[in-house]
Amino acid sequence: MKRIAWGITGSGDLIRETYEILVDIKKQTNIEIMVFLSKEGETVMKWYRMWDDIQRDFPNFKTDAGPNSPFIAGPLQVGHYDMLLVAPATANSVAKIVHGIADTLVTNVVAQTAKGDTPIYILPVDQVRGTVKTYAPSGREMDLKMREVDVKNSEALKEMENITVLKDPDEIYNILGLKK
Repeated sequence: MKRIAWGITGSGDLIRETYEILVDIKKQTNIEIMVFLSKEGETVMKWYRMWDDIQRDFPNFKTDAGPNSPFIAGPLQVGHYDMLLVAPATANSVAKIVHGIADTLVTNVVAQTAKGDTPIYILPVDQVRGTVKTYAPSGREMDLKMREVDVKNSEALKEMENITVLKDPDEIYNILGLKK
């Protein structure tokens, strides 16, 4: 049985799409998905009114109590999980990862996992120059302008060892060899 460790950061952009895909994957396979959330990830799940959903759909979830608590990095390094997925990833988390800052649960897990053989897949939300459409917690469509520094950090992330950058949530199906 495959095991995925799924890290959620504080991004509202792409959270619903990513969440629906992981729920679908859980329903159509026997893949075990362990979810862990940064403090900001927890805030966003509550803001988007998805907190009850995550507790129902992924009862084996963990929340950030510090950069190494709960202890997830070790099991990822030794291959207990088949992959690490961080999706969606905020510009802040991406910047920290790119610059070697491991001061949150998610950024520390990425830093430590990169030292082993477990593949890492990250979906940064700030990848495209210009304006992107996203949705507010109310469901209202809105435009966000991407900052150049954030796009450059996403580009730098593509050059890092043992990290594959995903362009959109649908690619999660592809990396698992599944059809949408």
